[in-house]
Amino acid sequence: MKLREDIIEFYDRIHYDAQEVVSQDRPHINVFERSSCIGSMPYSRRDYYKVTLIQGKGTLEYADKTFEIKQSALLFSTPKIPYRWKGDGGEQPGWFCIFNEAFVKKQDDFLYNLPMFQIGTDKLFYLTEETESLISVLFKEMVVENSSNYQFKQEILRSYLHLIIHQVIKSKPFASNNFEHNASERLAMLFLELLERQFPIDAIHNQLTLKSAKDYADRLSVHTNHLNRAVKEITGETTSYHISNRIISEANGLLRYTNWPISEVAYSLGFEYPAYFNNFYKKHTGKTPREIRKLAV
Repeated sequence: MKLREDIIEFYDRIHYDAQEVVSQDRPHINVFERSSCIGSMPYSRRDYYKVTLIQGKGTLEYADKTFEIKQSALLFSTPKIPYRWKGDGGEQPGWFCIFNEAFVKKQDDFLYNLPMFQIGTDKLFYLTEETESLISVLFKEMVVENSSNYQFKQEILRSYLHLIIHQVIKSKPFASNNFEHNASERLAMLFLELLERQFPIDAIHNQLTLKSAKDYADRLSVHTNHLNRAVKEITGETTSYHISNRIISEANGLLRYTNWPISEVAYSLGFEYPAYFNNFYKKHTGKTPREIRKLAV
């Protein structure tokens, strides 16, 4: 089962004929009604950003969390974390906007530094009726603009996207991203970013290379004790805790959403022998990998 999807593959899946050349190197943004995607989404990581106004009911599986959505919400999806949506069988109104890394980085520090696109922050925001109404109007304007032939329509869509995001930020204040980080904060942030870059394991021949606190310390050119102190000071948890927790999260996805043999899952997560993986998994979850595999859909 494929665990990563780029924009071209997404367009193929929904039978959409893009009218322009789409690549990771060229800024790209597009807007759709949610009804254009029929059925459940596959559980995978997307190689693009996505902002979705969810108005129907269903279940969101995001990383290692599950949300039962019964009211309007705005979801911010990043290329770093796999997810999927399962509708409840009813209508699925709403809209979504997708854009790639090149679009984010083109004259847009605002999007690049948004808290909802950072590691360890909220990605799902429930909306009041007033905020939902305002955001709906903005998405409708985006759909209209997206169908035009205006030369600079990407920049107009960017402006509408900014306005949508500002509606969320106004309703949920975030700590400023512009404060000065001390040495411990910088090191802890570098560790968390490096940890997240190891995932997802999206091909059976891939293997996790950084598996211990020492591996990360060596890659960051610091002593292991120094890294441990910084991560514990800033996050309240040990380096090993973060590594183990992320491996368990990835294991859950591989066990539930792929048909890889458990031995291959173990190998891809850096375990030399399946027995080591079984012991590790049971220690942290209380269940065996085989028990979780039985829940696979």
